Amino acid sequence: MAPKSGQSPNPSWFTPKRLLIIFCVINMLNYVDRGAIASNGVNGSLSTCTDSGICTPGSGIQGDFNLNNFQDGVLSSAFMVGLLIASPIFASLAKSHNPFRLIGVGLSVWTFAIAGCGSSFDFWSIAICRMLVGVGEASFISLAAPFIDDNAPAAQKTAWLATFYMCIPAGTALGYVYGGFVGSQFNWRVAFWVEAILMLPFPILGFVMKPLQLKGFAPMESKQTLTSIETDVSENGDDGMLAEDQGFIRGSSSTSILWNQFTRFSKDMQELLQDQVYVINVLGYISYNFVIGAYSYWGPKAGYSIYHMSNADLLFGGITIICGILGTLAGGLILDKMNSTISNAFKLLSGATFLGAIFCLIAFLFKSLSGFIVLFSMGELLIFATQAPVNYISLQCVKPSLRPLSMAMSTVSIHIFGDVPSSPLVGVLQDHINDWRKTALCLTSIFFLAAGIWFIGIFLKSVDLFNEDDEDQSATSIRGKMKPLLEGSSDGPSNT
Repeated sequence: MAPKSGQSPNPSWFTPKRLLIIFCVINMLNYVDRGAIASNGVNGSLSTCTDSGICTPGSGIQGDFNLNNFQDGVLSSAFMVGLLIASPIFASLAKSHNPFRLIGVGLSVWTFAIAGCGSSFDFWSIAICRMLVGVGEASFISLAAPFIDDNAPAAQKTAWLATFYMCIPAGTALGYVYGGFVGSQFNWRVAFWVEAILMLPFPILGFVMKPLQLKGFAPMESKQTLTSIETDVSENGDDGMLAEDQGFIRGSSSTSILWNQFTRFSKDMQELLQDQVYVINVLGYISYNFVIGAYSYWGPKAGYSIYHMSNADLLFGGITIICGILGTLAGGLILDKMNSTISNAFKLLSGATFLGAIFCLIAFLFKSLSGFIVLFSMGELLIFATQAPVNYISLQCVKPSLRPLSMAMSTVSIHIFGDVPSSPLVGVLQDHINDWRKTALCLTSIFFLAAGIWFIGIFLKSVDLFNEDDEDQSATSIRGKMKPLLEGSSDGPSNT
């Protein structure tokens, strides 16, 4: 009897806790890189000259390659090009290739791309490497959360997801410190090379260890069985067939595989877009991320203008790091205590975002800096409590085989419609209003839109599909759906 999906006859070395730890370390390294390239030690500055003729040499990437501010800004977001393009591709490939091996492939690309960043020689070489970093990250972003969801204890699913997503603010903060130290003490190139060395063991593990099976996908043994059946048919069932006919069939088979991949992807996308729970969740997440993205970019500048902070970068960064870690972990633990259901997740999302928006709104109305810090910190704690619940919904509202695509399209959507356009749009608003306090209040009010959208989700009919049987549950069911290669033109049953 074929093993059930998600089980393996020989246990993998990866225990659930080991898997969580490894994925957290990988996620941390991803975001350490994000923080490092933005740090002063790695990013650097252009050379400057005073009126008296005294010049200070440039430093970091910007100084070595003489980049203008636009080019420098492109480098910080170039990874998104690869991430947005490759995320759906990796999610789709998970249906025909082992997802664990795909993570290994993606992390290999990431490692070589990061090493390439350290060896780059001009703007275009490092820009291309940054895009490839996004390609490598795409496989991990799409597939890691479903693996954690499969292996986490039932009563701690959102807590485990929260631990994983907590690595985002923690890794970014560590990246600022790491990049500043290594860049100033050694060289900005060393920072990238060390990152590549630290990541190298993980893609190796992805290839040499027995791969884990993701729930909702057929075990690799069944896929290999199907491949061998097709091979036997092509080798033994072609009596009397001309050589050119065999060649035509093989050529048609390659085209058919590509067409089937595209058809399956289109069908899966249609199923996602028809899922009201998923759509509402992502729409709320887009609105939420619109504000978060603009906060991260404009926050220090707004704080300096409104409260005349001398250390706005450090203050906003510190609040975001502490509240990001504590809030994310708290959100996961609270949802587990409430009983992890989609309806409860929407309640937590709506309530936490609504209350967080109120605290942040009042904070920007305060005249004193101390009052702002206290209220804004409380608001950020509530705002970051959404990270685990929003991803929990994306994983649980779809059948298991759609989870990678669900996570991929959620990531693509919140970037394309959320944080990518928010910074320039807020800049346009500030140019028009010319008052950072009013601009910050307008931006923060969008949190109420996110809370309202998620509030609608409470009343939608939601079903947890985690345990729903998929079309790929066993090798037997798949084999039963197969048509023999030579039966296509036959009207009657086969006589084998």
